[in-house]
Amino acid sequence: MAKGLITVFGGAGFIGRHLIRRLAKQGWTIRVATRQPSAATFLKPLGDVGQITPIRVPLDDPAALQAALGGARAVVNLVGILYEKGSRSFEAVHVRGAQAVAAAAAQAGVERLIHVSAIGADPRSESDYARSKGAGEAAVQAAFATATILRPSVVFGPEDDFFNRFAAMACLSPALPLIGGGTTKFQPVYVGDVAEAIVACLGKSASGGKTYELGGPQIYSFKDLMEIVLAQIGRRRLLLPLPFALADIQAAFLEKLPVPPLTRDQVRMLRRDNVVAKGALGLADLGIVPAAAASVLPTYMDRYRKGGRFNQTVTQ
Repeated sequence: MAKGLITVFGGAGFIGRHLIRRLAKQGWTIRVATRQPSAATFLKPLGDVGQITPIRVPLDDPAALQAALGGARAVVNLVGILYEKGSRSFEAVHVRGAQAVAAAAAQAGVERLIHVSAIGADPRSESDYARSKGAGEAAVQAAFATATILRPSVVFGPEDDFFNRFAAMACLSPALPLIGGGTTKFQPVYVGDVAEAIVACLGKSASGGKTYELGGPQIYSFKDLMEIVLAQIGRRRLLLPLPFALADIQAAFLEKLPVPPLTRDQVRMLRRDNVVAKGALGLADLGIVPAAAASVLPTYMDRYRKGGRFNQTVTQ
């Protein structure tokens, strides 16, 4: 049954590909608003012919935004960056970009807006990332009062930037760093559950104007997660405690790389736990039972084993 037209900003990204698949199955006609439509064509086979259309939409182009939102019943904004590069600043993407999408959606008469932020979003945070996420939420709510805000913890899944990053590092390095001693807490949430949460909010008008924090069923320390990575890929590596001060110095050099593995702002973020706040609305309020990391990680982490995914022995 046709649901109508939905515009998904950032739909070609990690969460986007899982969301687009679900929206297509539900019968939505989908516009994927992105900076590079050619990089989003892989999404088209997820739906019927003509059901999924990538379009170029710079967030600072009012005319392009209005064209992308014309006739849309709903909008999902997944756009976000983990580090700044050139004109792609946190302020430009997380604040001005989010505000522009929300304002254009309101002007276009869109019924539902789902804005994906992050746990830790706080306009008073010491972290530029978290502060911009918090300011972005405020800008969205000011422009579109019934917007739903979703704040996931670290999102994991086959294309994630967390477990894959450290698994790849463990394949090359004799040690993994435990920044700040590895005591920071995380509540990893499966990408499929985040996509399901978005779908649930689209179908639940009562979610309008509310904020949901999305976390998995278990809380881990950073050290726990590094141990899980090594167990999953069958490798033994030294876990090396790295004080925040030394991590900050190291990050000052690493953040100059084209794709920085660590930035000083990320070090600041690691000083705060990344878990669902007590009393916050969450996946349970959307009728979703979160998948455990232990049940999902084996489906894609085994490719990092020595000898490949068919090697089931722990050798080094």
